[in-house]
Amino acid sequence: METKLIFEKSVAGRQGVSLPKCDVPEIDPRAVFPASVQRKIKARLPEVPEFEVVRHYTNLSSLNYHIDKGIYPLGSCTMKHNPRVNEKTAALPGFTQLHPLSGEELSQGALSVIWNLEQALAEVSGMHSVSAQPVAGAHGELAALMVIRAYHEDKGNARKFVLIPDSAHGTNPASVVRAGYATIGVRSTAEGMIDIADLESKMTADVAAIMITNPNTLGLFEKDIRKIAEIMHGKGGLLYMDGANFNALMGIVKPGQIGFDVLHFNLHKTFSTPHGGGGPGAGPIGVSKELAPFLPDPRIEKKGETFSFALPAPKSIGRVHSFYGNFLVLVRAYTYILMLGRNGLKEATQMAIVNANYLLAKLKSKFTLAYPGPVLHEFVLTGAPFKDKGVKTLDIAKRLLDYGVYAPTIYFPLIVPEAIMIEPTETETREELDRFVSALESILQEVNENPQIVLSAPNTTPVKRLDEVKAAKELNIRFQFPTA
Repeated sequence: METKLIFEKSVAGRQGVSLPKCDVPEIDPRAVFPASVQRKIKARLPEVPEFEVVRHYTNLSSLNYHIDKGIYPLGSCTMKHNPRVNEKTAALPGFTQLHPLSGEELSQGALSVIWNLEQALAEVSGMHSVSAQPVAGAHGELAALMVIRAYHEDKGNARKFVLIPDSAHGTNPASVVRAGYATIGVRSTAEGMIDIADLESKMTADVAAIMITNPNTLGLFEKDIRKIAEIMHGKGGLLYMDGANFNALMGIVKPGQIGFDVLHFNLHKTFSTPHGGGGPGAGPIGVSKELAPFLPDPRIEKKGETFSFALPAPKSIGRVHSFYGNFLVLVRAYTYILMLGRNGLKEATQMAIVNANYLLAKLKSKFTLAYPGPVLHEFVLTGAPFKDKGVKTLDIAKRLLDYGVYAPTIYFPLIVPEAIMIEPTETETREELDRFVSALESILQEVNENPQIVLSAPNTTPVKRLDEVKAAKELNIRFQFPTA
C-alpha cells in the first residue's frame, strides 16, 4: 500500500472545493490585520482534492490495529467492544451543541444525566456519594487522595504516608506524591495477596491510607480485605480502592460494603467508552458518608424534578476540573448502565471472569503461571523460561502482530519477571479467544524450531522492529515541511 505523506501528494493549484467568483469587493487581509499577527511565511499546507484527503487518512487508519479488527487483550486496560448505541446517544444535538455556560435552566437534561449517573455508580459500588467531576483514572486517584488529605486535616493531622502494595496499579505512586504524601511499599505473599504481617508492621498513626487495586494486577481478589480494613481503621487510616479493575466486581461485589472508604471508577474501562489514544476518559470518585463533605464542588442536587448546583460546601476540596468533566463520556456510561441494567452488569462481569479463566486453562500448561488461580478478569503469565532460547517476552509480543493479534500488556506488574498480562474482556467470542491461543501456540513452536523469525518480528506490519534504545536516546519527532 502506498504510504506517501499528504505533503508528497500535494500538487500546486489543486483544491478541495470549487467556489464561484467573488461577487463582492475583495479586501486584502494585510490591510486589516496588524503586522504583529500576520504570517512572515506563507502557510505550508498540502494542495490536494477532497477525495485524496479522504483516501489518505482512511488508508492510514487501516494501518493501525484497533478493537474493530480483533481481540485487544491488554491486561489492566479493559479494551472491550463499546456498543455503538453509546455513540448515538453521545451524538444527540441536545448534548453536543449544549454550551457549558448555558446555565441551569437550559441544562436540565445534562444535569439529569450527571446526577442519575452518580446515583447509579453509588448503587453499584455501595458508596454513599459520587462526584463525576474527575476526567481520568489518574485524575480520580488524585481527587480521591485530596479528599483523604482534607478528611485527615479536618481531624487535625494530615498524616505523611500512603501504603501501596507491590501488586497495585502503576499510576498510584505518582498520584500519592502529587497529593503531598510519601509512599511506603507493602509486599505480596507467594499467593499474590497483600502480606498482612508486612502491612501491620507499616501501619502507623502517620499513615493516611492504603491504595489497593482489587482485584489486583495479578487478577486476584484480595481475600483478606476485611482484615486489612480492620488494621487500617484501627489506627485511623482509610481504604482506597483503585477501580481500574472494577469490571471484575461490577454487579457482584460492592466495595463500600466490604470496608472501602473511597474509590475511583474508570468509566472508559468498565462502563464502555472507547479507551486509548490518550483519552477522553472519566474518573468519578465514590466515598463513604464520612468523606462526602469533602467531595469536589460544585455538587449537583435534585429538588423535585429540578436539578441545580448546590451551594459550595465548606469542607469541599473545591473544583478539580473546569465545568463538569468530559460530559459525553458520562453520557456513554449512563447509556451503557441503562441498557444493561442490574442483571446485565452482573452478566458482563461473569462473562469477563469466564473468558479469562478459559484462556488461563488453555495457556497455563504452555507458559508458566506467575501466581496460582483461579483468577477474575485477567491473569499474568511469565515468558522467563524462553530466555534460554534467547527469546524475551517482548519478542513474543512483537510476533503476535504478524498473526493479526494485538499484544497483551508486557513487563507489568513489576513483581513478575518477563510478565505477560492478559485480559480478554467479556465481549470476545470463544472463537476469537481460540484464535488468540492458536497464535501463541504457533509462536511457541517457532521459539523451539525457528527462534530467529520471532526475534526479528514484526515482519509483516507497515513498521518493522525499531531500535528502541536508539529511539529513546536520540528522540527525533521533528517533521521537516517541504519547502517547494
